[in-house]
Amino acid sequence: MAETESITVADVSDGPCGNGEPGRPVDLPVVELLTGRGFITGKSGSGKSNTASIVVEKLLDNGFGMLIVDIDGEYYGLKEEYEILHAGADDECDIQVTVEHAEKIATLALEQNVPIILDVSSFLDEEEAAELLTEVSRRLFAKAKKLKQPFLMLVEECHEWIPQKGSVGECGKMLIKISKRGRKHGLGIVGISQRPADVKKDFITQCDWLVWHRLTWNNDTKVVSRVLDSEYAKAVEDLDDGEAFMMNDWAERVQRVQFHRKQTFDAGATPGLDDFERPDLKSVSEDLVSELAEISEEKEQTEDRIAELRDQLNEKNSRIAELEAELQDARDMQRMADQFTQALVDHVEGANPGRTEQERMRERRRAASGVCSSEVSAGS
Repeated sequence: MAETESITVADVSDGPCGNGEPGRPVDLPVVELLTGRGFITGKSGSGKSNTASIVVEKLLDNGFGMLIVDIDGEYYGLKEEYEILHAGADDECDIQVTVEHAEKIATLALEQNVPIILDVSSFLDEEEAAELLTEVSRRLFAKAKKLKQPFLMLVEECHEWIPQKGSVGECGKMLIKISKRGRKHGLGIVGISQRPADVKKDFITQCDWLVWHRLTWNNDTKVVSRVLDSEYAKAVEDLDDGEAFMMNDWAERVQRVQFHRKQTFDAGATPGLDDFERPDLKSVSEDLVSELAEISEEKEQTEDRIAELRDQLNEKNSRIAELEAELQDARDMQRMADQFTQALVDHVEGANPGRTEQERMRERRRAASGVCSSEVSAGS
């Protein structure tokens, strides 16, 4: 890992709320970037993603590892110049990953210093993407506690995970945990959002460095007014593309700066009428991909085995159902046979209308004979 102490990312610019000599280079301390908490904001097209990218490029130039959580699929352009692992859910990625890959992703990132783009934009199931990010974040935090190695986690559109309004899910809770406790373990985090009013204030107020690009929506400028003051809230509306107010814990004043343009392909640029030309992208080591692919193969084998066992279970359940039906039929037949047998017995042993009438006639004859015998005896 390089011993670079700072990186140059911008120049001082002139204008309202500006200070310092215009054109003077603006440096950021590497350790503070890697282990601190940052926030970059600005409306769409103001330059926030370019700012994040120039910081990433400078860190990559000096051999520092990081993990970029890409929610819009706009960071793969870094592969034009850097061997960075692009992991996601579609064929455009170097490797397709699921939550089962979380441990390996964290190991590659922290222990092997592999820069990684975790592209969650390619997941159709948002819950699956959130589960993956949650697990990767949890494993990174656990490993950082042991390794104590400076490492940066950059999260695009962080308001999706840590919203100001509504409940914060498990993923957001893990990101907030990193922002609160990651620094002492060497794990830094940068949140990026085009709507600062939608980002949980607990996150913004804990940041060591903040970059405010152009904002025009009233709720967003109110955040600027609360964090800086009303003068900056008014001036932020008129900033040029790439221009921003930057404040941090290591400087005594807010600076108006113009960030440099990133060197790699701008995959997040708004499409124009010209033909789209995708640049040649650097490939990563086959060994890295194969390690993750083994996990995918094991997962597929496990899923196949589970499917096979499920089919066997379904067959057994079907057979059990058939046997239960046959048993019930046999019970019904037995009950019918018992009822039929009992009916026959009752018919043979029970009351017989013809036979009963004959018995009555015999009894009447016997009774009549008895009366006659009595009369004869009395006469004699």
